[in-house]
Amino acid sequence: MSYEVLTILPPRERYEVGHAGAISLLVSRIACVSDVVAGLGRIGTPLPGGRYFPLILPRIPLPSGWRLRLACVAMMRSCQPALTEIHNRPDLARFLARFGPVRLVLHNDPCTMRGARSVRQREELARHVLVCGVSEWVTQRFREGCGSIRTEVQSNCISLSALPYRPFAQRQKTILFAGRVVADKGVDGFVRAWDAVRAAHPEWRAVIMGADRFGPDSPETPYLEKLRPLAATAGVMMTGYVPHDEVLKAMAEAAIVVVPSRWQEPFGMTALEAMGCGAAIVASPRGALPDLVGNAALLADPDEPGALEQALSRLMDDDRLRERLGAKGRERAALFDIGAARTRLGELRREAIAFAHRAPQS
Repeated sequence: MSYEVLTILPPRERYEVGHAGAISLLVSRIACVSDVVAGLGRIGTPLPGGRYFPLILPRIPLPSGWRLRLACVAMMRSCQPALTEIHNRPDLARFLARFGPVRLVLHNDPCTMRGARSVRQREELARHVLVCGVSEWVTQRFREGCGSIRTEVQSNCISLSALPYRPFAQRQKTILFAGRVVADKGVDGFVRAWDAVRAAHPEWRAVIMGADRFGPDSPETPYLEKLRPLAATAGVMMTGYVPHDEVLKAMAEAAIVVVPSRWQEPFGMTALEAMGCGAAIVASPRGALPDLVGNAALLADPDEPGALEQALSRLMDDDRLRERLGAKGRERAALFDIGAARTRLGELRREAIAFAHRAPQS
């Protein structure tokens, strides 16, 4: 049987309800009915987009990376797709371009990825596959130091009409952090800031919703072990892992959502979802976040003394500002709605096939 597009997930992504990470959720959201999605391992209930098949690693004495490559080639030969899409694996995309048209979708800083760390590798990759990034920040990083190469932007998206929403008057006086509870996300900065301002705002509460990884089996980590007593002292509730639908519901109920990322966010899906749910946002000024939120959020660096504390206090003290930012956020989120994203996806898929036909022989 022949399918139009085969999507190969990164090895750690699980295309499973209740366990899916950001890439799997995005793939499911925009997948066409005829798409095949392939990943490592058999799963329980797959996400609804496309049709999932597990990659079968061959039992031969080779390194795991080569076994994955061979499994992907076998899947391509089985599905015979017009296009294969690879997420976050430049090395794999370059290898598979030998066997058919490939489009690479980058969700993180490509300069940290195997197969794209050097200028030479990125220029070579761009000659053989259509390279797409989820933000202009990502594509700029890919082009750094390179000559004239082609990159395209394919923004992440949401289904705005499917998101839960509550009007301003029905929102709870809650400040919510939602996502992976790791140092890069600045969660400890949020705990510190809340501890400094909570006494002046006794009617408010702070909540951390998430764990080290996506899924109920997320492990306890040294970072979490250190953070828990700090959060308890500061009066911050930590819920642990919560399924994505419940996270969205919490975003629709909370007055404020904080995205205090310490690292250079390549896109900022949490911020987009929170804007779509109508919450007022405090976001870090790092990576792609400023471009994503525009004028619909307050910006505060989690490591700048007093910055996050000031932003939180300002929002808690100003009802009109929270209401205005919530409304602006909904307007901003509409720019990333799924209808436009699917149109863009179709264009990029056709371009990737045409690009492969013009590319030099591998």
